[in-house]
This record gives sequence, C-alpha cells and structure tokens, in this order.
Amino acid sequence: MDNRFSNSKQVAVVSTFSHLLNMNFKGDINAVCWQRNLVGDFKEIVSKLELKADLTEVFMEDLHALKLSEQGNMAREVISSDFQLLADSGASPSLNLIKSYQRDEELGFISTDVYSFHVDRSPIGTDTFLCTYYGAASEILANHQAEQKILVPEIRQKLKELHNGPESEFENFLMEHYFDLHYQAKVGARPINLGLGHLWRLAVDYPDKQVLPCVHRAPNEKDGECRLLLIC
Repeated sequence: MDNRFSNSKQVAVVSTFSHLLNMNFKGDINAVCWQRNLVGDFKEIVSKLELKADLTEVFMEDLHALKLSEQGNMAREVISSDFQLLADSGASPSLNLIKSYQRDEELGFISTDVYSFHVDRSPIGTDTFLCTYYGAASEILANHQAEQKILVPEIRQKLKELHNGPESEFENFLMEHYFDLHYQAKVGARPINLGLGHLWRLAVDYPDKQVLPCVHRAPNEKDGECRLLLIC
C-alpha cells in the first residue's frame, strides 16, 4: 500500500468509513483518507455512460441500468456502496462524469475556477468528500505551502483597481466574488495527488472551524479521457 499519504503531516489515514467520518481534524491535519485498493473495471463504466455535457451527473438508476461484465459490476457495487454510505451519513453525494470544468479566464491575472488551488466555504459546519474512480485525480496542498492570491501585492493592486470603490468595502468585494478562496503554490511546494479509489474528507472554511480549510484543486484532464468522480 502506498504510504505517501501517511508520510504527510496534513493527512490522517484510516481503514474504515466510520473512522473517516469520526476522525477529528486537529493541528495540521485537515484531510482524512480512507485508503483503499479497489477491485473492478471502472473504465468499462466510463465507456458505457453517456456524456451529455462537459460535466454530466450520473444518477444511481442510470448506473444500475448499465449492462456490465463481472469486473464492471464489481466496480459498480463499490460506487453504489460509497454513494449509500455518504447518503446515510447525511451528505448529498453526486457522481459526475467529467470531460472538463468551465474555465475562468475573464481577468487573466486571477481565476476562480476549480483548477485553481482553493478552499471550500460553507455557512455551517460541514466537510467535502470526494473519490476519483477513473481519470486524473485531484490534488491538495499543505496550508504553509500555499499563499492566498489576494495577498500577492501585484494581484491585490489589480483587484483594487477592479473594485474601484471605497476601501472599507474592498474585503467584502473580495468575498462576494470568491477571490479570497483562491491560492497559489509557493516556490518549492509539493502538492499531494489524491490518487484513485481513495475516499477523502477535506476540511471546509466555516464559522468556528477548528483547523485551516484544506487547499485543493481539480486536475487538468487527460486528452480524450473523462474522470469519474464522487463528490459532496
């Protein structure tokens, strides 16, 4: 079993779904990994799903309607089990077939799409769960290796010019447009690839949070290859 996750001060590695749910975030730990070696043919599932848009939500009834080989059926059972475990825990999971996400290239000097390192924010206490079954996998970055983009002098100055309003309203402007959620990797930073088949729980930015939120990003998809991602 790959031990790259357990070597990180940011990641706690567990062996059951119950431990994934109940492991406390503390100190530098703001990501928990249920590390697994999955069996089954997830590529077969991807090949038989219909891509209706660049990002297509796959409903469980559509997944269960697929005619699959024995290996494909084993993969389907894994996905179905993960989906049910998350739903039973009170989460709202979504299975997505992803060709690509929408890019934010409007400003040029800063982007707010999911390919940019960012944190998730919620008005209430919650976590982000995700598992990549097929395709390129997401990355996380330790907080001390990340710099908030709005604190980079040249970016901040351009944002002030874009705001063109009272200084007292500038911070609200940054939050309203989600600029404050985005980060860039510092020189020498070493992102952690989340790999295939592992179910992750990431800390979110919300009032009274106990740890810093987990900085993460979506990967650049491989040409001609879709991702199969469970997320909530």
